[in-house]
Amino acid sequence: MDIAGKVALITGSSKRIGRETAIELARRGARVAVHYRSDETGAHETLRLIQAAGSSGEMFRAELTNAGEIEVMFAQLAAKMGRLDILVNNASAFDPASFDATTPELWDVQMNSNAKAPFFIAQHAARLMQRQEIGKIVNLVDVAGDTIWPGYLAYSISKAALIAINRGLAKVLAPKIQVNGVAPGPVLFPEHYTQDQKHLAIDRTLLKRAGSARDIVNAIVFLIENDYITGEVIHVDGGRHIM
Repeated sequence: MDIAGKVALITGSSKRIGRETAIELARRGARVAVHYRSDETGAHETLRLIQAAGSSGEMFRAELTNAGEIEVMFAQLAAKMGRLDILVNNASAFDPASFDATTPELWDVQMNSNAKAPFFIAQHAARLMQRQEIGKIVNLVDVAGDTIWPGYLAYSISKAALIAINRGLAKVLAPKIQVNGVAPGPVLFPEHYTQDQKHLAIDRTLLKRAGSARDIVNAIVFLIENDYITGEVIHVDGGRHIM
């Protein structure tokens, strides 16, 4: 797919990888739908950077665990932008909890944010993409979904569900829409991480260094531009998934 002239929705694009993805797609000529939940200031900054990159965009606020708000967001997107070609399911929740410490409330937050929301966002996105019989969906998954981290048990299970969703959507949306995943490694650390936690994450990679947001964005762009890959997960994690 040639990104120029396309419309792309990036969930959680008010900061971090979501913002960097939005800016790169804008540089390549896409019009960008900037989604945010609560960080309106950050979303405005992303939109400013999109415009500085020579493109245009619109902002959309939605709580993605609320089906009604997803539906409203897509109605607004269709009205304002006219079409949708690219979806990057980037927004997620990342909360630590062992088996014993996992509560029903924490379980619901992880599953609703990391599995349920991407599924129903993709459902709405696919309906718009099918109008022009072409589309690309990229899901941000995690190596935790493969290896399952005991200290982040509910999170890991939710990402395992997203990996299954990634495969399932690739099957049901073929051949017109390609669906793939990117599994980042230690790139942009959570704000609550200590230096010891950062060093431990890096030490669990083969390359023994942190990656960058650019590494993740490059993989996303590759999957959008390549028209003969679907159902795949690309690990951009310095080899952590085979440690």
